[in-house]
Amino acid sequence: MNHNIDADFTEMEMKLKCYVDKGRVAGGAEVREEPMISVKPDVSLIKPLKKISTYDGSFTAVDCSTRTLKRANNWGVYLMRPAYAIVKNRAVDWGFKERICTVVGDARTRSNFLTDVRIELESQMALELLQNRAELLYYEDPYARSNYLLLDGGGYFGGERKFRVSLYEKCEREGLSLLAISKNSPSLHDEKGRDFVATAQSMASHDVWVYYPVRKADKDRSLYGDIAIVKLCAESPHVFRCDVMDYLTRREISELLSPLTSVSEDPRCIGYPISLYLAHEFSAPADSMLLSYYDQIEEKLTGAGLLDTLRREERSCSFADEIHGVKHAFEWEWWSDQY
Repeated sequence: MNHNIDADFTEMEMKLKCYVDKGRVAGGAEVREEPMISVKPDVSLIKPLKKISTYDGSFTAVDCSTRTLKRANNWGVYLMRPAYAIVKNRAVDWGFKERICTVVGDARTRSNFLTDVRIELESQMALELLQNRAELLYYEDPYARSNYLLLDGGGYFGGERKFRVSLYEKCEREGLSLLAISKNSPSLHDEKGRDFVATAQSMASHDVWVYYPVRKADKDRSLYGDIAIVKLCAESPHVFRCDVMDYLTRREISELLSPLTSVSEDPRCIGYPISLYLAHEFSAPADSMLLSYYDQIEEKLTGAGLLDTLRREERSCSFADEIHGVKHAFEWEWWSDQY
């Protein structure tokens, strides 16, 4: 058995035994939500991007999925699977790791904790990739600035629900183009409180474009990148927030972002960088793997004399599952942070 998974099972037994013996400890620190940003749109800030068909650099992306293995009202056991994808021309390299995470607390506490763990695992994986250069296709290119590392989410570093500052610093030292691309950004509003991304899209007249800047970096508030909005494919209706790390802003923004158009025309995710899509896909475990972990958890809890007590708690919150014909929580329950 993987050493980390074995240690995770040991931690699971310890946490759930403490819960069975002592109950759930009330309280816990609240996680601060991403601050709302309201900006009056300015059409003069929308610039065209150059459509690029082929690009010699590489695009590395990391993502992490969270799947429920067992859960009740006051605890849950989850599979965390960080994955990476490296795309260079038509070559793809990828990999993943798996960890078991046990959380005691109500649904909100568990959600906040799992988000922290997910972002930490993504940071760890990205740092390991950077430190193990032999496995990275992008180091075949002598110019580090030709290579991109794409994160899923906003460009926030340091603290809860944020990427590691050491990852930002490593990319800056290496001269790597670090961008954070959000699938959704509900915190951005125009001056009337409407969705800023949609408002910017309604103002744009170019096929592919960038609105820059929406907001400049503010490291005192953990925002390490200038916020931009990008449309990367003329045939796609999708527009995304893209945070450009502060150390990259001395470059011409259209020149920096135009290479993304070369990897945003795959029909599986048209308008979205294919490396981010593949990292997301590779982070998804097969149902057979989820069932295998589920069986191992039941075996561990049986050996610890905890299964009967915990199973009663599972049943007390699983009636909705049953009437929908769901036997295991992982069949329909995903934990993800879409921001």
